[in-house]
Amino acid sequence: MRTHLRSVSALSALALSAFMLAACHQAKSPDDVAAEVAKAQDKANSEVAGAEQHADKDVANAAAKVGDKLTDLNNDAAGDAYKIAVAKADGDHKVALAQCDAMSGDAQTACRKQANADYDAAKANAKATEQSQKQ
Repeated sequence: MRTHLRSVSALSALALSAFMLAACHQAKSPDDVAAEVAKAQDKANSEVAGAEQHADKDVANAAAKVGDKLTDLNNDAAGDAYKIAVAKADGDHKVALAQCDAMSGDAQTACRKQANADYDAAKANAKATEQSQKQ
């Protein structure tokens, strides 16, 4: 009798397990499926929107950093161009003064004044150019 009971219990457990497994793989109703699909789509859309916002923020931050570096680069280039222009003006000024030494009297004085005026104008032009190129 006990053996028979064990067999019935085992058979019942096996039948119950088979029933439960079969229930797991049954098709859901179209309304349930539509609701789950809509919920999954909403969640996916929400995740995509969040990822896009995060990406936009990252790109904006990176662009700001690049913009700052580009501004620094342009300002450094403008400063270096100014230094070059002043160095050229210094050289031209020295050459002009040396040429003035070949003259005498009022001609030499006028030549020196002109050389100094040209030098001052070249430096002012270099400074104006530097300022217009800086950001």
